[in-house]
Amino acid sequence: MLELIYPSVCGICEKIEKEYLCEECKEKLKKYCINEIEDCKEKKRVYYDYKIKILRYENIVREKIIEYKFNEKTYLYNTMEKIILNDEKICSFLKKYDIIIPVPMYKKRKQSRGYNQTELISKKLAKDLKIESSNKVLRKVIDTKKQSTLTKKERIKNVENAFNVVNSESIENKNVILLDDIFTTGSTLNECSRMLKLAGTKEIAILTIAVD
Repeated sequence: MLELIYPSVCGICEKIEKEYLCEECKEKLKKYCINEIEDCKEKKRVYYDYKIKILRYENIVREKIIEYKFNEKTYLYNTMEKIILNDEKICSFLKKYDIIIPVPMYKKRKQSRGYNQTELISKKLAKDLKIESSNKVLRKVIDTKKQSTLTKKERIKNVENAFNVVNSESIENKNVILLDDIFTTGSTLNECSRMLKLAGTKEIAILTIAVD
């Protein structure tokens, strides 16, 4: 009944589409595809082990992520998840991990927006990959300034000690996917990774929908 009243749609063109991403829009997105897995283990002052790049943050990609984050189009999480799983190599790589953790929002900001866009994607992704997802591991404890308004140096300082780990036993010696929507300088993801490594995480792959 719900499907009849609120049918599934492609999040890009908004035509009725059971799989949330139609074939025509898959083709449109190919021009923005990166679909790379970068080994970061030898990089200095980088605490994650792999960086997974899906799309470039341009044009329709940028437009849809902004709609998803700020215009209450929560249904778009289905399409975002389909975009991630669209690449077989990346899908296979993700399956070797134990748990997906979304980058948390500060409590008051989440209440104001009504949802954490990354958390919605992580739950759906974990279900399809048949791995665990948890929003009870990382917690944001400082209401930082918006990263988009700051320089690279300021961004690093802005998120310093802004996160902590709870329930550390749930990620000790585990391989973790750390999920966020956009990678710009990577300051937030790196700080979250630092805290997870201090808590005993074995390996971290950062995963974002788009790279700016």
